[in-house]
Amino acid sequence: MRNPSVYILTNNPKGTLYIGVTSNLVQRVWQHKNNLVAGFTKQYGLHRLVWYEAHETMESAITREKALKKWNRAWKIELIEKVNPNWTDLYDEVI
Repeated sequence: MRNPSVYILTNNPKGTLYIGVTSNLVQRVWQHKNNLVAGFTKQYGLHRLVWYEAHETMESAITREKALKKWNRAWKIELIEKVNPNWTDLYDEVI
């Protein structure tokens, strides 16, 4: 079952941010948490899911991801803090 989503990971509150897109949010975040994804998230220990957004189609999720990546850092932090002011790991919420 496909469930297109855009998500933001961090290593600690207001730390390094990573924006990604996936068709299976639970599986993808699990992969990040277990360092199975080589690259940026593994290098910086980005294991905390602090924001996500479900989409009807993969195309809309990709469009949203590209838009968010162009945002400045303050806007991204504001987006996270609107729904997750304590920067809680939301992984348990999505599983």
